[in-house]
Amino acid sequence: MEEKGQARDVQTDTFLAQIGNHQNPVTGSINTPIYFSTTYEHPTLGESTGYDYTRTKNPTREIVESALAILENGAVGLATSSGMSAIQLVFSQFPVGSQIVASRDLYGGSYRYFKELEKQGLYQFTYVEDEIGFEKAITDRTAAVFIETPTNPLMNEVSIEKVARLTKAYAAQLIVDNTFYTPLIQRPLELGADVVVHSATKYLGGHNDLLAGAVITRSKAVGEKLAYSLNTTGAVLSPFDCWLLIRGMKTLSLRMERHEKNAQAVVAFLTTHKQIKEVLYPGRGGMLSFKIKKQESIKAFLRNLSIFTFAESLGGVESLITYPTTQTHADIPEELRESYGLTADLLRISTGIEASEDLIADLQQALASLE
Repeated sequence: MEEKGQARDVQTDTFLAQIGNHQNPVTGSINTPIYFSTTYEHPTLGESTGYDYTRTKNPTREIVESALAILENGAVGLATSSGMSAIQLVFSQFPVGSQIVASRDLYGGSYRYFKELEKQGLYQFTYVEDEIGFEKAITDRTAAVFIETPTNPLMNEVSIEKVARLTKAYAAQLIVDNTFYTPLIQRPLELGADVVVHSATKYLGGHNDLLAGAVITRSKAVGEKLAYSLNTTGAVLSPFDCWLLIRGMKTLSLRMERHEKNAQAVVAFLTTHKQIKEVLYPGRGGMLSFKIKKQESIKAFLRNLSIFTFAESLGGVESLITYPTTQTHADIPEELRESYGLTADLLRISTGIEASEDLIADLQQALASLE
């Protein structure tokens, strides 16, 4: 939750570097302490220090939740045990039978969860591909709209502002997964969204060493409702992972600048290569996808890479390359994937912070080996 005393009137770079600083007047500790304590002493009967049980409130988690709220310019921030637990938390507020409109192209784990909700008879989902689709699908029966922008992995963008106008007209809640862009590139709450979610495992953490999620709400009332649910169900972020997330967020601005610069250099190279059919990049951020002309050569291409790591996930300092067909999006049926362009010739890149020249040279030699 947001903590009083956190300044909103400094530049983002300064705020990030200062997360947790000036928060420990007793010791003057610059590095945020990790409060491992499960429970806290009560001064006497009927009194509390403000901390009773760590699932409900933890000093380390309080600092990172406050920072998340400020970064997204929201009322309440919540830190959860994973990106999927963040999405689960947000969807826990809707009654059984709710109708949800969602992006067609989205992370395979989100799709898997939504299909499970449908299978259990809890919610009904309608999937759309663009702004026109949202305009047609949103009605007075719609409880919420869930979007990724850009989408994963086709990098399609939709206007949050346009979709927000639609959701407001029908009193529906707009939920935006902002994992790919982070608050440094896009702040959905300022554009009209009601709730933002992150897989904080990715860019916010930035080092491929923690599992975390984040939820930030524009409304204090919605935030308090979700905080109550989070305390009730217990999928909170552990104190040590909160500390790792704080550590990662301190360098977020520097990292995002390099991620984007490297992505743009890689895109410029791939766009002109004779073995590449198509490059998908929204012009911002560190994520891109591309389609290779000879699908049968993908295995050899991946094997010949030496700097890029063939692995799932994204947003870390190391450059990763992913094959969505068998990894992140394997739970989406093949026929459905291919119907909207997620074909078996597509690879996704998360550009790290290495020298762009080395990344391009690695791609160049791996592609040359296929000739």
